[in-house]
Amino acid sequence: MDKRYQVFISSTYTDLREERQLVSQTLMELNCIPAGMELFPATDEEQFSFIKNVIDDSDYYLLIIGGRYGTVTEEGISYTEKEYDYAVDKGKPVVALLHGSPNSLSVDRSEITENARAKLNTFRERVSTGRLVRYWTSPLELQGHVAISMTSTIARIPAPGWVRGSAVASVELLQEINELRKQNEILKAKLEKFEASAIDLGFEPAGLDELFVVHGSYFSNEARRQRAWESKVSWKDIFYYISPYLLKSMTESKVSEVLRLALLKKQRLPTGLSTLEGQDFQTISVQLKVLGIVDVQVKQASDSKMYKFWSLTSAGEKLMYQMRAVPATVEKQESAFGQEEFESETVTPD
Repeated sequence: MDKRYQVFISSTYTDLREERQLVSQTLMELNCIPAGMELFPATDEEQFSFIKNVIDDSDYYLLIIGGRYGTVTEEGISYTEKEYDYAVDKGKPVVALLHGSPNSLSVDRSEITENARAKLNTFRERVSTGRLVRYWTSPLELQGHVAISMTSTIARIPAPGWVRGSAVASVELLQEINELRKQNEILKAKLEKFEASAIDLGFEPAGLDELFVVHGSYFSNEARRQRAWESKVSWKDIFYYISPYLLKSMTESKVSEVLRLALLKKQRLPTGLSTLEGQDFQTISVQLKVLGIVDVQVKQASDSKMYKFWSLTSAGEKLMYQMRAVPATVEKQESAFGQEEFESETVTPD
């Protein structure tokens, strides 16, 4: 049965407009229904009553915190915090994504007054207490966290979702479809393993822990010219950087951009006017395919042109979750003891 989940996006608006748009796009690519307040921002109590109805109808609550606390209500808290309190009170599964370095944000994206900054810090601490949160510092990183967190949360905490009225099925039929799906996944994994092993290289390919040197160039402000850079990185790290973005297929040029930015940041080099050596990137493409964790296919895009699209294999998706998922700590498990509502929503890591 084709089920879609409604996700309520809660955040301040003017300072996170770009991020909200990217998050909405990511949710739609996950076949979710984003419920945003772009057309009717929460600025008064009458509109907030409508927002509560939208939260009631949503399956999941996605909170994004940047550098602004937001408009304050008569109770002295922001509308964003008020939405959060209402969602928690209604038992909605919460996915919280906090900016990892709010003090580095520009003035127009930050709170100016000391009182507002104090309220923002208190709100951040409330959200982080007793809940696994993820931290982001760029729109691209935020997109990756949304994809990972929502996929994991939907798998851990199934919600009613929305189904077309014409999609009526018996319990027996649903069970049969689910069994066929499991068998299909098993056969697909076996096929991928067979195809990977069917490539006769004549030698043993490099493993995930072995190193590869990636080259490129960047613009040096000091030298006022392009300079070469190189990064000695393991295949595992390369896969770590790009894998969250491949939960849904991504064009090869976008994959190259994600990897280039990640490696330059790792080297603490400027990312503007930078390049990644094309031949190195093609070697990376071949190696990850040989390892059986990435699939590359030529497909037609929405503009009717043909592009190379990257996606994860079943083995790649499993490896990505193993590398990216945050394990529960002993302290988290002990602090959650006896808190049924908390456990049902947040103890298991994304």
